[in-house]
Amino acid sequence: MSNKQTEMKWFHVVSVMSVIAAIVIGLFIAIPYYNVWQQEMSGRAEFAKAEQNRKIRIEEAKANLEAEKLNAQAEIERAKGAAEAIRIENGSITPTYIQYLWVRQQSDLSDKTIIYIPTETNLPILEANRMNR
Repeated sequence: MSNKQTEMKWFHVVSVMSVIAAIVIGLFIAIPYYNVWQQEMSGRAEFAKAEQNRKIRIEEAKANLEAEKLNAQAEIERAKGAAEAIRIENGSITPTYIQYLWVRQQSDLSDKTIIYIPTETNLPILEANRMNR
């Protein structure tokens, strides 16, 4: 091998080593900046998520408020109906009417509710034998 070829090999080795050293030094410089950028992006994502969750909670609260207003209006209408019913009955609620309202309310229930209506002596008719069947 000639002297010129040996110099060329050393030049290539030194060049490759220089490029590798430059890449390593570049990574040592770039990685901390990348970490900072990554943390900043992560923080922005967390902030956007928190902001979206806050907006969702606000919308849910508005929906609940609207539902409560509608429930209040429905209750007012029920009270108006009850007042009209009392007016029709000449201003007095009879025990029979109260029993009718209670039975009507029970019919809205989906389960099988047993209703005991008291007799003249205010004692209910019991069905003790019904459970044995």
